[in-house]
Amino acid sequence: MALDPKEVTNIAHLARLEIDSADIEGYARNLSDILTLVEQLNAVDTSNTPPMAHPQDTVQRLRVDKVTESDQREQFQAHAPQVEKGLYLVPKVIE
Repeated sequence: MALDPKEVTNIAHLARLEIDSADIEGYARNLSDILTLVEQLNAVDTSNTPPMAHPQDTVQRLRVDKVTESDQREQFQAHAPQVEKGLYLVPKVIE
């Protein structure tokens, strides 16, 4: 399917895009190529192809769910200006 410059101008207007008049021919050519590719994809018979979520039937490797760091809350809060009941106290910023 080939688009002419008038159709490209109309599409640009509908999309609220400003296109230089010198670039319209290039856009028409590129959009026509995209539409041709879509037509080729639509022509492929996929009636015997089962629907799939991903083209490769693979599973993601998962790591073992184990603790790798020790609890360092006391050490981190020792450097904080104000702490109460394990929480950092900060100045009120919204009144």
